[in-house]
Amino acid sequence: MRAFPVRLPSGARYWTVLDEDLAVVSVADGFLRQVRFGRDGAESTTKSYAHSIALFLRWCARTGRSWQAGAEQLPLFMGWLQHAGPAVSGAAADEPGGAVMAGPGAAPARSASRVNGVLTAVRSMVVHAVAAGQADGRLVPLLYEVAGDRDLPAAARDADGRMAWRLRARHRLHEPEAPVDRASDEQVVALVKACRSARDRLIVLLMARAGLRRGELCGLRRSDVHLVADSRPLGCGVARAHLHVVRREGNPNGAWAKSRRQRAVPLDFLVVQAFDTYELERMRVAEAAGSDFVFVNLARGVIGAPVRPDAVGELLAAASRRAGLVPAVRAHQLRHAFGSNAADAGCGLDVVAALLGHASVSSSQVYVHPDPGRLRAAVDVVPSPREQYGVPR
Repeated sequence: MRAFPVRLPSGARYWTVLDEDLAVVSVADGFLRQVRFGRDGAESTTKSYAHSIALFLRWCARTGRSWQAGAEQLPLFMGWLQHAGPAVSGAAADEPGGAVMAGPGAAPARSASRVNGVLTAVRSMVVHAVAAGQADGRLVPLLYEVAGDRDLPAAARDADGRMAWRLRARHRLHEPEAPVDRASDEQVVALVKACRSARDRLIVLLMARAGLRRGELCGLRRSDVHLVADSRPLGCGVARAHLHVVRREGNPNGAWAKSRRQRAVPLDFLVVQAFDTYELERMRVAEAAGSDFVFVNLARGVIGAPVRPDAVGELLAAASRRAGLVPAVRAHQLRHAFGSNAADAGCGLDVVAALLGHASVSSSQVYVHPDPGRLRAAVDVVPSPREQYGVPR
């Protein structure tokens, strides 16, 4: 069982799952096509789901279970996920004879968040299969607890007083709270200094100062960027310098904006200045003139072609090496840095969610956890009773 990319004649792409005979697994393929085309999900989402479902189907095949029987025994699959390393669970491990190391002396093969992510994909596939008539409906209550809303606060219940139902996953590992994995301000400065071109500096700044994802960055068109003081006379309703993040199908570099909703991201003077510098650099490359993409290859690869999302990771890895940053800074750490800085500056959760393009405000909750330095500063500013009431020492 393995995940496999599919490109349709229309140019649309998604990921599916193939069995040992390289035949499409219909139950997985139907679910993944529903995610990609029925829900307008991102190709990267189907890629993640396909790898997770392939793990589940691989476990079912190697333990002699059908996928329906595997769904009934999900706790056994959870134990396998936690303790079966790549030598046992990988696609190359065709024989089921590998050792599964478990116990207090062995480190888990996968983190709790990774295990929960795999389980989410498997549960979603099973629910889709039940809805499509490919599985018995009794599987759903085995995966979810079905509960009413009577135990919820009044504000959370149905406004009309009708009974509402909700699902809660039965199988889930506890994920310990951890600070957001962000790049520090010192690392961002070191990366900018280590960049060898104006283009690379702008890429770093747009992730660290505007919170763009790699796919959003590489999918930017020149028409999306409005740097004039007031673009409203030109037909755009957003004032001052900003850019628009727009999801587009069929980008030749594979770039994809994760969020369905278009959003406008304000730009500060530092980023605007970096845009100006990059434009001067780009004007010296004749092959770049005909491309509407903001970021194009200027020195290597196909000159004038749009930058691939994978190339952004390579750029950051190279800049991190030159800056002496170990481990290398990743693209999402720069995005996390922007979200954390916005929250630290006093922006509300709704503002942080709008800037980052989160569909739910709960996705931005991770940025509002104060670090130890802010907690200490809060305690230090609280006046003591002696100072408040003038009690002598």
